[in-house]
Amino acid sequence: MVKPLSGKIALVAGATRGAGRGTAVALGEAGATVYCTGRSTREHRSDYDRPETIEETAELVNGAGGVGIAVEVDHLNPAAVQSLARRIDDAHGRLDVLVNDIWGGEHFIEWDAPVWAHHLGYGLRMLHLAVDTHLITSHFALPLLIRNPGGLVVEMTDGTREYNDGHYRVSTFYDLAKNSILRLAFSQAEELKPFGCTAVALTPGWMRSEMMLENFKVTEATWRAAATIQPHFAAISESPRFVGRAVAALAADPDVQRRNGGSFSSGGLAREYGFTDVDGSQPDCWRYLVEVQDAGRPADAAGYR
Repeated sequence: MVKPLSGKIALVAGATRGAGRGTAVALGEAGATVYCTGRSTREHRSDYDRPETIEETAELVNGAGGVGIAVEVDHLNPAAVQSLARRIDDAHGRLDVLVNDIWGGEHFIEWDAPVWAHHLGYGLRMLHLAVDTHLITSHFALPLLIRNPGGLVVEMTDGTREYNDGHYRVSTFYDLAKNSILRLAFSQAEELKPFGCTAVALTPGWMRSEMMLENFKVTEATWRAAATIQPHFAAISESPRFVGRAVAALAADPDVQRRNGGSFSSGGLAREYGFTDVDGSQPDCWRYLVEVQDAGRPADAAGYR
């Protein structure tokens, strides 16, 4: 099999689960060496208190055909991120792909709570996790990336620029957290342009993360059974690997700089690059949300996957 990213060095910051894990594995499929960072290891769980570990992610990368390297990092700790960057520099002297996927804020979301009613500490914690972590990671990692033209930064968020501009997202704190990442990708794109490197924002659709599967009491093998609970999820959801394959397609595109500063979705890029989800489909969630779910139509994925 052709491995378009063979020899490439990638860092997936926040690779323990969800989109981060899916991205790390997809980059492994394409042959990359992938540094998989996060706070949850086999020795101890982070305060997120989930069972997934960075070691498991690295093993999945190896199984997919890449090289997975697990490194415990708290991306709110500048010294820890600086140490990670030095380790990558010492081993490879460069970085080709940076995926800023750190999040971990689900436990702090208060749905539809106005800013004056939302728990202030929870809201600020969301912002620190979503924004500070990405800035700290870019600060230390980008000096490695700009050494060679062609480097790629992917800022993982929730929602495209087009969708979020016209929609209130959950709460003021959540809305600000996710929209800040869209702007972060745009700003970094301007700063990377003189070096021939690219920054984009990328969003998955309705993703079958570990937490989402548990919420609907299904597995990756039985997710369609969630139709009785949430028919739209059963119609249009995607695996974490799908957005990962979007990252891999971007990283393998020799003309990716034409996308510099842009905002993209997994489903939109699938139509352009031709990759599929693990089941062979191409779910286009954000178009579905506008035309079916938000429009109040019954769940029906015909024409959307």
